[in-house]
Amino acid sequence: MTLLRTREFNSRPEENEPSHFVFLLLPQFSHLAFCCAVEPLRLANLVSGETLFRWTVASENGQPVMASNGCRLDVDCGLERTRGAERLMLITGNDVRKVLPPAVQAYLRRERAAGTPLAGLGAGAYALAKCGFLDGMDVAVHWAYHDIFAETFPEVRPVRTVFVAHERILTAAGGTAVADLMLHLIRQTHGEDLATLVADQMVYNAVREESAAQRVSIQSRHGMRSGPLVKAIAIMEKHIEEPVSPVTIAQELGISTRQLERLFKKFLSSTPKTYFNAMRLDRARNLLVQTELSVTEVAVATGFASPSHFCRLFRAHFGRSPHAHRTTLN
Repeated sequence: MTLLRTREFNSRPEENEPSHFVFLLLPQFSHLAFCCAVEPLRLANLVSGETLFRWTVASENGQPVMASNGCRLDVDCGLERTRGAERLMLITGNDVRKVLPPAVQAYLRRERAAGTPLAGLGAGAYALAKCGFLDGMDVAVHWAYHDIFAETFPEVRPVRTVFVAHERILTAAGGTAVADLMLHLIRQTHGEDLATLVADQMVYNAVREESAAQRVSIQSRHGMRSGPLVKAIAIMEKHIEEPVSPVTIAQELGISTRQLERLFKKFLSSTPKTYFNAMRLDRARNLLVQTELSVTEVAVATGFASPSHFCRLFRAHFGRSPHAHRTTLN
């Protein structure tokens, strides 16, 4: 491969040293998120013909750490002071709420107090929220974690975009959203041309901006073009804790209840009530797995006034009781 040495990229005149990133990995970390973070930096060095970035990989004790896919990764160091680091980027696994050692929390607090910019990639945002760093902020959290954030961190504002780039705190929703964040950082520090070349090397022809949504739109997922139906589902999503009736939804949309039912049957092969219940039960399943809320508390948080009614619907929908579901997955 020919390095593109003739192209000039933006540089930061005040710094001659490469930008230094520290990646702190916790057990069962997301290997996908790690690769999406490191590879854009490596490719930026490759296509520029310069060492624009360098990185250090750390673990709690300086020992190799196992990813969620079973790969074991050697690291460079333990919880050491990250002097001069551009960013300290935390990558965890989905069980971070159970595996967040006090030593790691203390380390993150020391680094923040020392002025080191932090990033929580994927579930890593949970650790930053646990330390109280995200209060009052918009935070990019994987869509599956929005429920636990709403219940556990009411002062944090989870958003459904792929990443959020505050000056001192970065968050990315995980997976390939991390690559979008890294391309954003490359663009920010070395210009659009280099970011584009890196994206081309990744065969990444749909780079998403910060405002891009995490999930495929309802229209795309179901192949539908019905504006009222999309709005009806959006209303349901806003009223999980205090459900509204199909009659109320139809009135808000300015259509009849019969028209609303026809739309759900045509595009989703369901009724408004059945679809709404399934949405609430999915939220309940997330809360059972991701929080320590009791079954009764989960029922209330998802708009079921009667815990017994909630348990019956849950069993009918998922094939086992809420208690059995939590026990099996935990």
